[in-house]
This record gives sequence, C-alpha cells and structure tokens, in this order.
Amino acid sequence: MFTNSDVMELRKKTGAGVADCKKALIETDGDMEKAVDFLREKGIATAAKKASRIAAEGIVAAKIEGNIGALVEVNCETDFVAKGDQYKDFVMDVADYVIKNDVKDIAELVSAKESETVAATAKIGEKIAIRRFVKYVSENGIVESYIHMGGKVGVLVEIEGCTCDAAKELAHDVALQIAAAKPLYLTASEVPAEVLEHEKEILRAQALNEGKKPEIIDRMVEGRVKKYYDEFCLVNQAFVKDPSLTIEKVVKSYADKMGKALSIKRFTRFEMGEGLEKRNDNFAEEVAAQMKK
Repeated sequence: MFTNSDVMELRKKTGAGVADCKKALIETDGDMEKAVDFLREKGIATAAKKASRIAAEGIVAAKIEGNIGALVEVNCETDFVAKGDQYKDFVMDVADYVIKNDVKDIAELVSAKESETVAATAKIGEKIAIRRFVKYVSENGIVESYIHMGGKVGVLVEIEGCTCDAAKELAHDVALQIAAAKPLYLTASEVPAEVLEHEKEILRAQALNEGKKPEIIDRMVEGRVKKYYDEFCLVNQAFVKDPSLTIEKVVKSYADKMGKALSIKRFTRFEMGEGLEKRNDNFAEEVAAQMKK
C-alpha cells in the first residue's frame, strides 16, 4: 500500500512525526495528497503548499535584454553535469533563443532546439531535456530576474509604471521576496475558487477537531483564510527584509517616493526539478559512471 520512502516523503512535506505519517497513509490507503489533508485536518501539519518531489538535476537560468526577460529550466541526469560550463552554456543559449524569438509553447521550443539538444547530449554524455520557460515583454516598466543557489531557484518579475531606478530597486527586492517566500499568487483575487473551497474545508475540519462550537466556526475559518492569503499571496506577504511591512506597503512606499503609479504586474518562480522523480544514483556511482565515460 505504501513504503518507508512514502512515509519519509510525507514527513518532509508536512513536518509530522513518523508515527503520524504512517497512520495518515493507512487511513488514506496510501494516497499522498489525501494523507497531507488528513494530517492538516488533525492539526498535526500546517503546510498548505502543494508539496512537490524535488528531483531531477539541472538548472534554472534567466536572461534580460532591455525590456524583455526569459526564465528557463533545463534538466539533465546528474548534478555533476549540471555544474559544468558546457551545460550552463547550453542553458543560456536556450534562454537567448527565447529572448530573440516568438516561441509559443514548450513543444515549439523543444522542436526549434532539437538539433542543438542532440548535439549537447552527445557532447556532454547525458540526456538533456528543455522542460519549461516563460518570457515577459514589458511595455510600461521593467523586467527583473533573480537566480538563487546557482540555479536551484529562479524568479522573473515585471514591475509596471516606469523604467526609473526606483522601479529597478523595487523589482530586485520583489524578486528576492518571491525566491525566499514562495508565493503562489499575486493577489487574493487570483486564488482559484476550488483551491479556496478546499482550504476552507480543511480549516472547518481543523476547527471541529479542536472542539470549537459550530456557531463560531465560520468566523474562525474566515480568520484563517486571511492567514492563507498572508502566506501565499505576494502582496499580502510580510517583506523578508522588514517583516513590519507587507509587499503591498513596500510597493506603495516606492511609488510615493517617485510620484509614480508603480505596481507588480506578474511573476514566475521556478524551483529546479519540482514535480519530477528523483534518480537514486549515489555519489560514488555517479563519479564511477563519469569516469567510465
């Protein structure tokens, strides 16, 4: 029904104890997402993000040219290759192609770069896969990027309103915020109705399990929904550099200082390998494999 690896994965996702994770998997017939909800309803886990299995190797890279920005993720088989200059050059070439061309979707990008990918695979000695990309073209503002931990996390953000130094400084601060705080949405209005309803169901179950009276549960749920917004909606988040301020207030302070109507138009955050299955090679095997090549 489930394995020790599943228990460890659930523990990593929720922070719950091993015994609680085992019980949750038993109660949900090994369904990982239902087990997460089970633990949250019991008040044992507080994680609300859709946890993903961070897995395949590779890097996230960004390129900015004027008012155009691109963020790409390219995967390979081992961390050993991901740290190599040849691989990094190939990834930046992919980002450059996105900047300079009107690429509609990932299938078109993979097709356009197929011959180069095959050549890089043969040269480097590992399977290489262009996984995803995003491209921003700002008409009335600037695009900023931030790459964290050598390509483990990448952010692209657009600030609308002006191309002034204040907008650039704001964009940098917001990009750092997104990398660190992992927002899922820009504003509360962007949270899908089905996601919000699912969250409310979990919060109601929490309140019932805590023995709260039915007449006050709705008020409690609404209060906890606000906390959800504060955690997962960018403009509601506490600023990592000064938690006394929200991002919304930080944007307003920059706008007031410059006399410009600055705003965050959109953002994308890629975490390398999220949602992909992890290879089980250990380090010794990886080195031995490289030596054979």
